[in-house]
Amino acid sequence: MEITAADVAKLRKMTGAGMMDCKAALKEANGDYEKAKDIIREKGKLVADKRADRTATEGVVVYKITGGKGYMLCLACETDFVAKNSDFGASAEEILGVAVAKDVADLDALMALVGDVVTEKSGQTGEKVELPFYARIEAPFIDAYVHTNKKLGSIIGFSKALPAEVAHDVCMQATAMAPVSIDESDVPAAVLEKEREIGREQARQEGKPEAMLDKIAEGKLAKFVKENTLVNQALVKNPKVTVGQFIAEADKEARIVAYKRFSLND
Repeated sequence: MEITAADVAKLRKMTGAGMMDCKAALKEANGDYEKAKDIIREKGKLVADKRADRTATEGVVVYKITGGKGYMLCLACETDFVAKNSDFGASAEEILGVAVAKDVADLDALMALVGDVVTEKSGQTGEKVELPFYARIEAPFIDAYVHTNKKLGSIIGFSKALPAEVAHDVCMQATAMAPVSIDESDVPAAVLEKEREIGREQARQEGKPEAMLDKIAEGKLAKFVKENTLVNQALVKNPKVTVGQFIAEADKEARIVAYKRFSLND
């Protein structure tokens, strides 16, 4: 049967696939739109399988804050060309919309809902497309920041409302300086032990006595905590104060109670 330009345009609107892919799918399906959609979906699976060993280092980070909850995710692809396409950004927002509407708890739960959408995006773009990050937080006051390249961002929950510029500066700090946690109490134990071992080995290589290694390692660990936990970091815009002190200057009772960060460059 004859496949018209209108037929192709209709299927493209339904699937987001390329014009040639839509035309080929309609021909194979003899004009049946549902069968054509299945064909395109299968093509997406094949593309995803073929490109499973590729690295998705481009993409977009998006977020939404609503009702005392904050949601952030990254939809990743292989090239900057695809990442900057408006359709790709719209797909990220569509997935975020599902996360918000269903109040999804974690990445596994979100993939159970949108896995087919991600796979279909591989078929549409011809690239590996994946969802490497998703986070949901709850707090009385939440702010977020995504860098202008859309490849990294942070979402932070506070115990109470803060001036917008203060919360914004803290989010920018976290995004730029990549703290491993809010403070020492929530640094993963494995990270602390790794840093201790690094400190011991550095001291050993410097020829320090074995009896001094643990003490030296603890000193190096304290430096690591100061530089890599959010509230203890020196504020970028004013290194004379820590982030914790900066928040306290705005409101002595305010605390950071939730923090998530993601970067495609890490």
